Amino acid sequence: MGDGRQGTGGRRGLWIGGAVAVVALGAGGWALTAAGDPAPRTGPLSAAEIRGAADGFLDAWADGDTERAAGRTDDATAAGAALRDYRERGHLTPVRLTAGTPKGPSVPFSVRARFSYEGGRAPVSYDSGLTVVRRAGDGVPVVDWRAAVLHPRLGDGARFEARETSPARVDASDRAGRPLDPRAFPSLASVVDGLRQGYGGSAGGRPGVELRTAPGGQVLASVPEGAPGRVRTTIDARIQKAAEREVALRSDASLVVVKPSTGEILAVAGSGEKGADTALRGRLAPGSTMKMITASLLLEKKLAAPDRPHPCPKNASYGGWKFHNVDDFDIVGGTFRSSFAASCNTAFITQAGKIADDALSRQARDVFGIGERWSAGVDVFAGAVPVEHAASKAASMIGQGEVRMNPLTMASVISTARTGQFRQPYLVAPNVDHRTLATAHRPLDAAAHAQLRDLLHTTATSGSASGSMAGLTGDIGAKTGSAEVIGQKEPNGWFAAWHGDVAAAAVMRRGGRGGESSGPLVAAVLKSAQ
Repeated sequence: MGDGRQGTGGRRGLWIGGAVAVVALGAGGWALTAAGDPAPRTGPLSAAEIRGAADGFLDAWADGDTERAAGRTDDATAAGAALRDYRERGHLTPVRLTAGTPKGPSVPFSVRARFSYEGGRAPVSYDSGLTVVRRAGDGVPVVDWRAAVLHPRLGDGARFEARETSPARVDASDRAGRPLDPRAFPSLASVVDGLRQGYGGSAGGRPGVELRTAPGGQVLASVPEGAPGRVRTTIDARIQKAAEREVALRSDASLVVVKPSTGEILAVAGSGEKGADTALRGRLAPGSTMKMITASLLLEKKLAAPDRPHPCPKNASYGGWKFHNVDDFDIVGGTFRSSFAASCNTAFITQAGKIADDALSRQARDVFGIGERWSAGVDVFAGAVPVEHAASKAASMIGQGEVRMNPLTMASVISTARTGQFRQPYLVAPNVDHRTLATAHRPLDAAAHAQLRDLLHTTATSGSASGSMAGLTGDIGAKTGSAEVIGQKEPNGWFAAWHGDVAAAAVMRRGGRGGESSGPLVAAVLKSAQ
């Protein structure tokens, strides 16, 4: 004890009182205190220290060892948060980090990384740099931490932000798997766009994505076009083609075709820019096609029966309003069948005082599913029959006032009239995304259902719809409608009909009487479906 001995590495050691004191030889050397604590490293950084500190940080970063990389900086807390942000918010994974030739304590390096977000992938390459300093306290060579070390566009306080820039595209097909290209079926352009919003990702597609700085919004990486998902719809390409052909011959026409036994939507078509939107999401007064719902109510309440005498005067008043029939016709000594087939307004107005104010609204919702939350696969408007009072209640009974429908809802109404049971229309099968379809509270009363079907068959064969339905035989039914619009010279023409297990409804704005405007359109599409 107490004898001197030669140390290694250019250092000389002396044992003093059982503790070692190391005397530094040369700049940047070490000195140990008598208690054994290392004294801070001092002096200019050597080339080996600079390279070692840079390589140690870059190697740990590339290995994904956030704690080790952050520990090789002069601010481990800030560096650790930023490195985690790089991976978790920036969705960036380093592939190769290559140090360049140092210039003093500054070391340039290149980055090759991979941006991967929501299925989109893009290579990212950029140059950055770091500076090596001695850490306060112990003088160990470390990286002088700045956010710009991770990316030169990342200023202090900035963060990464990955986001979708566009929904994933979809390739839609019909019920048989045949492609539905909007170039061949122009009415489906907005429908396919709706499918894109709802199914782009879940159908296997990839959205467009990008990586930005926040704040600042500088784009660091971008995958502008994703991959399309594939969605099979309920559309029948053959019927859709016929619907496209027929609406193209007419101005401002919208049509929907439905399969009554299932609710599957077989075609959606419209002329003009918003024709297809009107077909699914329009909010128009349906005129006398609403009488299907009103008649079902009167039949269930025994206020009418097909072959029972029923008044159809030229005009009738209720709630201070006078209602009239088209051309002021009347039916003397007629029945409810003759009034329904001729679409007599006053035959319904005369019954307004016999039903509660909310009766029509409840009938529309509880039996026909109107106003329920329909989950069709695309955005649709499920109709509205609000509770009305006095004259407004009477107007609602004949499809005026605040009643709002579209071809989809009216195709559904006549489908329910045919089957007696509401089946929510849908464009994408519910098992694709495990949706729950809307249901009605109850079916139409069996006796009322048989009577309503009979009335609609009469209308199609010898009533106001017979001209359009000529040539269709067997299991058929139809209802015409004309809806007056304030400030519009000609009413909107409505027509709804079925032939077998295919039902359709259409509206032509400013078309005039439904039997003469929308009737031939619906009939032509039904014939094409045979």
